[in-house]
Amino acid sequence: MIQMKNVTKKYSNGVVAVNGISITIRRGEFVYVVGPSGAGKSTFIKLMYREEKATAGDVLIDGENVGQLKNRQVPQLRRSLGVVFQDFKLLPRLTAYENVAFALEVTEHTPAEIRKRVMEVLDLVGLSHKARMLPHELSGGEQQRIAIARSIVNNPKLVIADEPTGNLDPDTSWEIMSIFEKINAQGTTVVMATHNKEIVNTARRRVIAIEGGIIVRDEDGGEYGYER
Repeated sequence: MIQMKNVTKKYSNGVVAVNGISITIRRGEFVYVVGPSGAGKSTFIKLMYREEKATAGDVLIDGENVGQLKNRQVPQLRRSLGVVFQDFKLLPRLTAYENVAFALEVTEHTPAEIRKRVMEVLDLVGLSHKARMLPHELSGGEQQRIAIARSIVNNPKLVIADEPTGNLDPDTSWEIMSIFEKINAQGTTVVMATHNKEIVNTARRRVIAIEGGIIVRDEDGGEYGYER
């Protein structure tokens, strides 16, 4: 699903956030990306959906070299992925239903198809009963569930999450993680950057640890391995 070949990202200020990384993530895996603040985790994640472009090396998503895409092709790439952020990024004037439906309205779906799919994913995240509510009427955990529903409404092969539980309390974080587990169980590849030691240590999934822009550990059934 993901291949990085000798990937380096150097910013204009001279900081090398990712330094010669090569990695393969297989279809259907659930992978945690861990490491101290400033280690390069977010850059590593952003390279996958072309928020950042590699200075050197190749990033392939499902066989497509995303670094070679023209800027006008990037939105099409992102429509084929699901991306979940720490701060939800919901549109404040749209209801929960409309926020999720928005991702489908730019594609060639009929209104009936959109309604059916939106209600399916709202049901998956346990919020079909709050479809008409605006983001400010929802709790932080509920907003993140809507953000997850939006990310999977297009049936992506890959979901990328950058600190999705960072702003949530522990109980809500576990609820959010159970949703990601459901998504992965349906065959979707999940790559998640996180500082949540308890979740990583309990899940025992593949763990990729990054320090100073390089991969220092890559193990199946791994632990977080850092003090918070």
